[in-house]
Amino acid sequence: MYRFAVACLCTLIYGCADTGTMQSRSPNDISDVPRPARFIASNDDLPQMTSPRLIITKRDRKLEVFDGDKLIKTFKISLGFTPIGAKETEGDGKTPEGKFYIYTKNAKSKFYLSLGVSYPGVSDADRGLSEGLVSQAEHDEIVEAVRQRKKPPQKTQLGGEIFLHGGGIGKDWTYGCAALTDEDIRELFNAIPIGTPIEIVP
Repeated sequence: MYRFAVACLCTLIYGCADTGTMQSRSPNDISDVPRPARFIASNDDLPQMTSPRLIITKRDRKLEVFDGDKLIKTFKISLGFTPIGAKETEGDGKTPEGKFYIYTKNAKSKFYLSLGVSYPGVSDADRGLSEGLVSQAEHDEIVEAVRQRKKPPQKTQLGGEIFLHGGGIGKDWTYGCAALTDEDIRELFNAIPIGTPIEIVP
């Protein structure tokens, strides 16, 4: 409860921005990550997968892990403080919808561990350009980053810094990220490599 309260306070002050050093690490490179005292390894941890992919269903507050077409595990999540609708602009509190990929892994997240989601995507950039939220140069930079499966620009009016991270569940409290328990994000962090596709549906 204490950790959840602290996480909520940090979110209200800073949003979901991960102020720790962003690093691209292999799935097993977490030797310097502190292990929560309450985390106990079990046989239920995610196995190695050949074709991992993630699906978030917002209305059900769930994240499903698949290996190809096989459902491996389901996690409970919390969403942004405005949970209905796709993310449109910076600060709207909405969790994005669409097809993305994991572009980074941060072992020093202020929310314990985090996986970066590649928002904004191409459709977001197209919408932003048509609505005057991004310039042509910003649009093209987003499109090129997605083409190369790299980190898209995060500081446009479309918003950014969307992560899967720890900090707790129970209410929709983030600025657009998907939050899990620390134990659950550790399972994902260990098992999910950079490049893993993630689809977020209403």
